[in-house]
Amino acid sequence: MSASIHQLASVASSKVGDATRIWQYTVVLEGAVIGRDCDICSHCRIENDVIVGDHVTLKSGVQLWDGVRLEDDVFVGPNASFVMEKANAEHSGSPQIVVERGASIGAGAVLFPGVRIGHNAMIGAGAVVSRSVPPNAIVAGNPAKIVGYVDAKPEVEISHTVPELPVVAVGIGGVTLHRLPRVTDIRGSLTVGEFTRSIPFEAKRYFMVFDVPSMETRGEHAHRACHQFLICVRGSCAVVADDGHARREIVLDRPDMGIHLPPMVWGIQYKYSADAMLLVFASHFYDNADYIRDYAEFRRLAGAQR
Repeated sequence: MSASIHQLASVASSKVGDATRIWQYTVVLEGAVIGRDCDICSHCRIENDVIVGDHVTLKSGVQLWDGVRLEDDVFVGPNASFVMEKANAEHSGSPQIVVERGASIGAGAVLFPGVRIGHNAMIGAGAVVSRSVPPNAIVAGNPAKIVGYVDAKPEVEISHTVPELPVVAVGIGGVTLHRLPRVTDIRGSLTVGEFTRSIPFEAKRYFMVFDVPSMETRGEHAHRACHQFLICVRGSCAVVADDGHARREIVLDRPDMGIHLPPMVWGIQYKYSADAMLLVFASHFYDNADYIRDYAEFRRLAGAQR
């Protein structure tokens, strides 16, 4: 099945995939490459050196400049802007904008040169994106910041259950939430954890994370062998646990509650309060080779379906 091109469209490229639909008043220059089964709505412009994957939807008024690459199953809402002016490209150090498979760009969003929008990420309407967005992240605002993760709603039920049970399974890759002993009297409060008992491994290392700006995200990796146990000893932060098949978001907001992240779980920490202090115990000494920092590699090792 050949492409369907409206008679009022101007398409100079010969590299347009089967079953792609290009609507009126759209311009496609000679050097553009468009995949199959795409839907390019009216008043779009696709410049030279633009690569569009399969099953991509561009709503009205989208302009793709040189160096933009949209992978498969991407959605771009009306009047989204891909800013490719020379000054912006020189400032970013890279002229290319890459939108990975399954991502969604909301109406009127602005993307600057050098950013990469990760797999399955969602860019909110009107967001101004000047930094790369990790896989599955939901961003909004100007400047854009992470406000959530796809399919990772906060586990309210678990938060309510923890005071009653010492250990609660989250349902993601062996991740568990732990209620640590807490003693309170007139002199103050104390909470304690015992390694291999309330904390399910022997710790060889600890580190603390604090003074994190609220818009920043930390973690974004998995370990091949190392276990981690996280306690927010002051303030609050959210932890996203992802086993490559599903993900959950847990809020740590009390010093007697911790979360165990076993190996081969992708961990993310974000939504830090201004006073947050996160304490992390690790079962291994630092070893860079133990880290998996690329989400696509993690999903492959986890056996996740595309």
